[in-house]
Amino acid sequence: MSSSSAQMLVSMLLYMGLVIGIGVYFAKRANQDSENYYLGGRSLGPWVAAFSAEASDMSGWLLMGLPGLAYWTGLADAFWTAVGLAIGTYLNWLLVAKRLRRYSHVTESITLPEFFSKRFHEDSKLILSISSVFILIFFCVYAASCFVTCGKLFSSIFGADYRLMMTCGVLFVLVYTFLGGFLAESVSDFMQAIVMICALVVSLTAGTIAAGGVGQVVENIRSLPGFLEFFHSASPALDEAGRQIVSAGRPVFNEAQPYPLLNVVSMLAWGLGYFGMPQVLLRFMAIRKVDELDKSRRVATVWVLISLMAAVSIGLVGRAYAPVAFSNASDAENIFSYIASTLMHPVFAGLVMAGILAATISSSDSYLLIAASAFSKNLFQGVFHRKASDRQVMRVSRITLVVIALIGAIIALDEDSVIFTLVSFAWAGFGATFGPLMLFSLFWKRITRAGAVAGMLSGGIMVFVWNYLVKPLGGLFSVYELLPAFVVSCAAIVIVSLLTAAPSDAVQEDFERAKTFEC
Repeated sequence: MSSSSAQMLVSMLLYMGLVIGIGVYFAKRANQDSENYYLGGRSLGPWVAAFSAEASDMSGWLLMGLPGLAYWTGLADAFWTAVGLAIGTYLNWLLVAKRLRRYSHVTESITLPEFFSKRFHEDSKLILSISSVFILIFFCVYAASCFVTCGKLFSSIFGADYRLMMTCGVLFVLVYTFLGGFLAESVSDFMQAIVMICALVVSLTAGTIAAGGVGQVVENIRSLPGFLEFFHSASPALDEAGRQIVSAGRPVFNEAQPYPLLNVVSMLAWGLGYFGMPQVLLRFMAIRKVDELDKSRRVATVWVLISLMAAVSIGLVGRAYAPVAFSNASDAENIFSYIASTLMHPVFAGLVMAGILAATISSSDSYLLIAASAFSKNLFQGVFHRKASDRQVMRVSRITLVVIALIGAIIALDEDSVIFTLVSFAWAGFGATFGPLMLFSLFWKRITRAGAVAGMLSGGIMVFVWNYLVKPLGGLFSVYELLPAFVVSCAAIVIVSLLTAAPSDAVQEDFERAKTFEC
């Protein structure tokens, strides 16, 4: 290992030690009972709630996937995705946060499946079971995307074996999540959100200067067909091995491809996913006071706007600074770390790399914790062993953590995996399965238990059907699977609810009470 790599490693290890320290500090409180472990005792302040929600949501794909997408195909895809995410973030905090905080308190719920189940006063726990299974499925994919990020980051920096580095990342995340639970995760996510946004801004600034300034960057990437356009996308010319062709030290591109309105709508649909993201919705449930959510919304929106703009810009600047550094879409996701490692002092580069690690940790621990709660709290205690003690639930939770991590690691074994692709599928799964149900549960008194079940099943299944069977047909069917699955889920909820008996008086009383409940 070179001297510069060693210095970067030391910086990253110091950061990882700090994160572990947070887990140790909160371990005692987290292990008092399951509510503290899974929801932090509903004690999050407005800044911690906002920063931890966005850090756990954005994950490593913000620092690797999104810049890689911009580097490879230009502005259009990355820009419209970012716009959809920014709008979705704001609307989620505006429409869902306060109502969910009140309603979850009224129903005494500490997990998302538990909220849906108690919202409809069900005895058979069907909603609880279905929602828990979908959480387990899609969080395995989400966790895999985080582990791919770890593997790519460390292998690109230190020249080490991808699978070895990915495994080290899995072990670190497991140890950390074991220790502190939700509160430690949220507090460290607050710190990691700061690290992430600083890393983005610093790397963008350094890359722009190294590429000759803003004017030179714009001039360079404008020469690439479709690279700096909103309604055309760049199309790298590839050889038979699938690697970009280079001529005279410059990347070769085919003619720009049209970027029709359907593609714009498809990318904007990313914003719909927020209404069903468990890692974000849990922060709404965990904030200490409803009145503090207004401040959280403003903080979260500003953080997201700056971070998304910087991430997309890094990909564009990267093409001007290192036009032939990466020859395929998977490798292009290393552009952020490439800029940091080549332009900064190793110590500072290590701290910037910690930004990627921060994003990965903040997301993977959230995914593992929520998936573990879905099985241990909702299925084990809620369905199979209703008299299970808190101690038993915690034990099962930790076993589940290991199992989910192993499954995610198996999915992540392929080092050619594209982080953005993995995240987009899991994002669609959660958005279509829980997004419509969350909105109708909070704002439509007439929704029934049968409608809720129909909405979850139709939305979740349609994501698989559209992605694997319909989308390959191309043309109009190439739209991002979240959009059609979201619409199908909404239709199923409305139709089935209207065809079945109205909810009981008790359910409707809870609905009215949640509108103004003080908490």
